[in-house]
Amino acid sequence: MDPNEVLRLVDTIHRDKNIDKAVVFEGIEAALVSAAKKHFGEEEEIEITINRENGSITGTHNGIPLQPDQMAERIGAQMAKQVMIQKIREAERDTLYEEYEEQIGQLVTGVIQRYEGGTGYVALPNTEAVLPRGEQIPGETHHVNERIRATVYEVKKVGSRVRVIISRTKPQLVQRLFEQEIPEIGEGVVEIRSVARAPGYRTKIAVWSSDQRIDSVGACVGVRGNRIKNIVDELGNERIDIVRYSDDMQVLIPNALQPAELDEVILCQMLGRAIVLLRDDQLSLAIGRRGQNVRLASKLCGWDIEIMTREELDEQIEQAVVGFASLEGVSDELAERLVGEGFLSYDDLSVIEPDDLMEMGELTEEQVGQIVQQAERAAEEAERRAREQRRNQREQDRLAATKAQKEEAEDAEDAEQPAAEEEQPAAEDEQPAAEDEQPAAEDEQPAAEDEQPAAEDEQPVAEEEQPVAEKEQEQSAGEPLGAPLGEDGGRRLADSPIGSNGGGGGTEHGQADVSKAVAEDGQDPDRVPPDASAAE
Repeated sequence: MDPNEVLRLVDTIHRDKNIDKAVVFEGIEAALVSAAKKHFGEEEEIEITINRENGSITGTHNGIPLQPDQMAERIGAQMAKQVMIQKIREAERDTLYEEYEEQIGQLVTGVIQRYEGGTGYVALPNTEAVLPRGEQIPGETHHVNERIRATVYEVKKVGSRVRVIISRTKPQLVQRLFEQEIPEIGEGVVEIRSVARAPGYRTKIAVWSSDQRIDSVGACVGVRGNRIKNIVDELGNERIDIVRYSDDMQVLIPNALQPAELDEVILCQMLGRAIVLLRDDQLSLAIGRRGQNVRLASKLCGWDIEIMTREELDEQIEQAVVGFASLEGVSDELAERLVGEGFLSYDDLSVIEPDDLMEMGELTEEQVGQIVQQAERAAEEAERRAREQRRNQREQDRLAATKAQKEEAEDAEDAEQPAAEEEQPAAEDEQPAAEDEQPAAEDEQPAAEDEQPAAEDEQPVAEEEQPVAEKEQEQSAGEPLGAPLGEDGGRRLADSPIGSNGGGGGTEHGQADVSKAVAEDGQDPDRVPPDASAAE
C-alpha cells in the first residue's frame, strides 16, 4: 500500500466526515490486523503500525517483522477495505454521537421531511432527528418542508447509526427562545432563574436583572410586547407569565401566584411547604384552570404551595393539635410545636425526620419510632375513612342525579297532560260546528227539491208551444191544417232545431214528435183546434 495514498485517504476522511486523524489511523490499523488474523489465524499475535508522518506501514507476526510485500500478498485488499469501511463508519457514528450529546438541552433548527404515524422526521446537519408525538406541543400541526425549532432531548446509538430525539415540550425550549429573542439575556445582564411549563397551555418564567437600571420583566416583554409575541407565536399561542425573581420566598411566591392577591404566606421550613392564605373571591385566580396556576407556581418556586382561607387553616390547626395530642408519647406542648412547624396531618408526621422529632420533644429514638408508627397507622385509617367518604359522596351524587332526572321526567309529563286536555275541548267545539253545518245542508236540499217541480212544470208549457208553432208554420206555407205531414213537412222539421236535436231528420220523426205533443195535450192530431177555425 502506497504511503502517500494512505496519508491522502486519512486526510480526506478527516475533512469529509469530521473524524480526527488519530481515530482514522487507528481504524486502518485495526482493519489491517483483523484482515491479517483471518489469514494467519485468530490465535496469532499480529501488530501493524502506520507512521503518522510518512504513512509507511510496518507489522510483526509472532514478533517476526513482516515485509511490505508479505503484507501485500497475505492480507487481502478487499477484506481490509471492508473492515476499514466498517471501522470508519463506527468512528463517524461515535463522532456524531459525541457532537449531539453535547447539545442535549440546546436549540436546533431543522426541516420536516415526512410524517409517519404522527411521528415527524426532521433533517438536521449530518443526521435525521425524530420528533415523537409525545414530544410535540398539544394541538399544533406541522407540514412537510416546514422549518421548526426544538431542543435535543436524547441521543443514543442504534447499530451503526445515531438516533437523535428532539422535543418541543421541554422547559428548555422556552429558555432557549428567550436567549435568542432577548439581547439582554444573551448578554447575561438578565438571567433566567427558573422555568415551569405546561406545554401548549401555560408557562411561568422567573427572571432577574444584575443591573438595577434594567427592568428584567420589561426587557423580556419589549415595546408593546413585540419581543414576547415572537416567542408566543413560536409556541403556538401558549400563555407565558414573566415573574420577577427574588431569593425571598415571601416575595417570590406572591409574584408566582399572580394575578391572585394573597393575604399571607406561611413557610414551613421542615416540610418545604408554603401555606398561602387568601380571601374566598381570590381562590379561583390562585388555583387557576385545572390547578395550573398553583401547580406551575410550585414548580417555579420549588416549594409545595397549599392554598386555603384563614377559617380552613384554623380548623385544620385545631384538628391537628387534638389528633397529635391523642398519640401516646406526644404532649400538648409537642403537638403545638409540631403544628407550628407546619405538620397538619398524620401523613406529615409519618414522614418527619427522627432526629428533628427527637430534638423538638427531647425524646429517645425508641419513643420517636413508636410515635411514627402510630402516625402511620392513623394516616392509613384516615385514608380509609376518606375513601369511604368519597365513595359515599359519589353514591349520593348518583342518587341525587337519578332523582333529579326522574323529577324532570315527571314534570315534563305533567306539562304535556294539560296541553292535551286543552286540545280536547277545542276538538269538541269543532264538532258542534260541523253538526250545525249539517242542518244547513239539509235545508238546502228541500230548496233544490222545490226547484225541481218548477222545472217539470215549465217542460209541458214548452211542449205545448211546440205544436202551435208547427201549425202556424204550415199555414204560412198555404197547406191545410188537417193535411198529413208529407215530405215538405218532414224537411221543415228536419231543418228545425227539434229535427236536428233528434238526430233522425225525416218525416217520420217529425210526425212522431207532433203526435206526441198533441197527445200530451189531450187532443186528436187530425182534428183542427177550435181556436184555429176561429182564426180562419
